[in-house]
Amino acid sequence: MQIRRAEQRDLTALLEIYNAEVLHGVATLDLTPRTEAEWQIWLDSHNKGNHPLFVAELDGHVAGYASFSPFRDKEAYASTVELSIYVAQNDRKKGVATALMRHMLAEAARDPRTHSIVSVITAGNEASQQLHKVFGFSYCGKIPAVGKKFDRFLDIAYYWKLARQPESGEES
Repeated sequence: MQIRRAEQRDLTALLEIYNAEVLHGVATLDLTPRTEAEWQIWLDSHNKGNHPLFVAELDGHVAGYASFSPFRDKEAYASTVELSIYVAQNDRKKGVATALMRHMLAEAARDPRTHSIVSVITAGNEASQQLHKVFGFSYCGKIPAVGKKFDRFLDIAYYWKLARQPESGEES
């Protein structure tokens, strides 16, 4: 498996992975598949500042991707990023998410602009919740019945982790 920065040539594969989850899963609460033009804007917003986008290639194809995006659109949140990891359905349980998580945490630890990482995980996505726990994310609570998909209301849970451990005497 190779993990590398996403490039323009990856747009179609990224879009296919994401839209499969829109149509069949709960990792995103988007209800309408994204268009190539919309996804181009998303792609262009990454690999700038502390918002990298990486792909995992497995056997010559894009098997998954991970990104840091702005947590909220307010300047005071600039050092907090929201982590997203998506893996193609046929490539799950092959270590892709684990490799992407490890890579993203190393990236965050190296980037002094990133202080903390947040993930918002939809209820029912136990694999993602377990992945975050294994990598030391703290469960920070849930908001019940906040989204509706597939004719049912879904909770979201917040997970959080510092990008690096503070030095002794330093505030977190």
